[in-house]
Amino acid sequence: MSKKLIYTSVLGLIAGAVVVTAGCVGLPGPTLGPAGVPIPVSPSLQHEYENKAWERERYNRVPIMGPITQGTEIVALDPPSDDQVMRAFEKAHPIKGAPFLETTVRNNVKIVKEKIADYADPPRVVPLIGPAQLHHAHYKCTIFYSEVIHVGWPIPHTITNEDAQEVVYIDLDHYHMVGNVNDGNNMASTMQ
Repeated sequence: MSKKLIYTSVLGLIAGAVVVTAGCVGLPGPTLGPAGVPIPVSPSLQHEYENKAWERERYNRVPIMGPITQGTEIVALDPPSDDQVMRAFEKAHPIKGAPFLETTVRNNVKIVKEKIADYADPPRVVPLIGPAQLHHAHYKCTIFYSEVIHVGWPIPHTITNEDAQEVVYIDLDHYHMVGNVNDGNNMASTMQ
């Protein structure tokens, strides 16, 4: 036998062993067929899906809290988080540009949050929830930052804005369950 034939057969056996033991194809039992072969996904596409899932889980759901008791002040629980403010800011003002042509960097970020309004609607019956009242909390978030824009073409230069600021308004709403809605006393106590 020639050495070339031996090397080819050994390499073929190694390649066959790798394919069989890789776990994707060739094993006996239930398989997914062609769908069982992994397909590479772009990191930017994966990052986009992870961001959508993060926002849906954290910020796009309206929580249902316990009832507002008589004699207590109606106060929103928490102001928006810095992550929520920055996501709203970046959605309204995305960073544009291309690497080596134009890049933007935002540094020294400081966020000031002010509550504008905090009130609850009168009780009503909400589908899939039941008797509840919607509690609104509106915040004005001022973002102070320094912005540096590096332009690389046609003439390389840098633009610096040390005193940049933007305002983002964020509404945090959540439901409060309402007790016995048919009882007039309970209805009056929840509307305070």
